[in-house]
Amino acid sequence: MTTWWCTAVVASLALLTALSHGAAQTTSSTNVKLEGAGATFPAPLYKKWIGLYASQNPEVSIEYRDVGSGEGVKRFLAQTVDFGASDGALTDEQMAALKPGARLVPATAGIVVLAYNLPGLGGDLRLSREVYADIFLRKIEKWNDPRLQAINPSLHLPNRSIAIAARQDGSGTTFALANHLSAVSEASRSGPGVGYLVDWGGRAMRARGNEGVAALIKTGEGTIGYVEYGFARKLGLPMASLQNKAGQYISPSDHSGRAALLSNVSQMPSNLRLYVPDPDGAESYPIVSLS
Repeated sequence: MTTWWCTAVVASLALLTALSHGAAQTTSSTNVKLEGAGATFPAPLYKKWIGLYASQNPEVSIEYRDVGSGEGVKRFLAQTVDFGASDGALTDEQMAALKPGARLVPATAGIVVLAYNLPGLGGDLRLSREVYADIFLRKIEKWNDPRLQAINPSLHLPNRSIAIAARQDGSGTTFALANHLSAVSEASRSGPGVGYLVDWGGRAMRARGNEGVAALIKTGEGTIGYVEYGFARKLGLPMASLQNKAGQYISPSDHSGRAALLSNVSQMPSNLRLYVPDPDGAESYPIVSLS
């Protein structure tokens, strides 16, 4: 299942919690119902936590719908749910518009991987910062592009087009990847930019949720896409080693994810709204999502 780091300082997936508003329902003095919605990225963990809490507190009912970060924020701002979850935090303006008040709670964290489907490759794929940025900019469109082959001299890279699998719904996973690409690539920053929905150009295949994108990669030869680590691992998808800020090629793992977060927790601001778009550290995996 998904790997998470659960201390409030090491983790963050913009869990947006209202101190009080009309969505909460009390059916009696001892029965409380809470409803939340948002990111698919942390959904396995949240549902596990909710199940454990419910088993110990049967008088409290908590429901979490993993509808994507963008929709979770939308529902929270409309006050139709009690809490929302997103990899992109609410802005000061959004929080100020909520009369009941809102609080950002760092709840967990994870890593975004670039998973791929290339049978017969003959080894593990490595991608430099410039190369994976240019793949999503559609400046590199073939798997046997000389720049890819130079990084992977021993691999059998096919002469076929690179298909991108991406999210069609408002997504914190998209936000995390776009935020990282904008930090490492001027062309990405001035081009697609950062958001819950990003136009990756070309003919990207799209699906809802991390599960949907992972399924597209699993069934589509020649495909590369971005998903949370746990979803890729669950389906046994190969994941590229990515070049980090220190110039090292790092495989996604529990260790490299923790290293990225631990190298940057000292930057935690008082409002707990922390982004780490390009983490420091020789052992750090480069794409982490705080929340």
